[in-house]
Amino acid sequence: MPRHPARLRNRRKPRRNGFTLVELMVVIVIIGLLATVVMINVLPSQDRAMTTKARADIATLSQAMEMYRLDNMRYPPSLEALSQPRPGGGGSYVRNLPDDPWGRPYQMSTPGQNGSPFDIVSLGADGTPGGENEDADIRGSEQP
Repeated sequence: MPRHPARLRNRRKPRRNGFTLVELMVVIVIIGLLATVVMINVLPSQDRAMTTKARADIATLSQAMEMYRLDNMRYPPSLEALSQPRPGGGGSYVRNLPDDPWGRPYQMSTPGQNGSPFDIVSLGADGTPGGENEDADIRGSEQP
């Protein structure tokens, strides 16, 4: 009979520290599911935020257009004229002419649609006229 039976049992069952492959796979699957849920909920919010920013920029540019008209008795020939110094000093109508949220310049047309004197337009995510959803054009006359 062995002198130390407890020691022999411990030798037969070595203690293992760490995780098994199954435990690691379960954790990876859970992290993947959580990441999917977050992406599904966050990406549409980003599209809405970009559209809202474009509408805010267009409203700011439209106000600058009206200020230009009040000072000069006519609308500016281009959006770039809004960043030029005002007559009599006092800075410019806009500090920096912004690009739309997709990195393209806003476009101006005179006269505008529906009888308006001008339109300021962002061509949306695709950068081409027309489109639907996030690719739709954003005009100054549209309501949010």
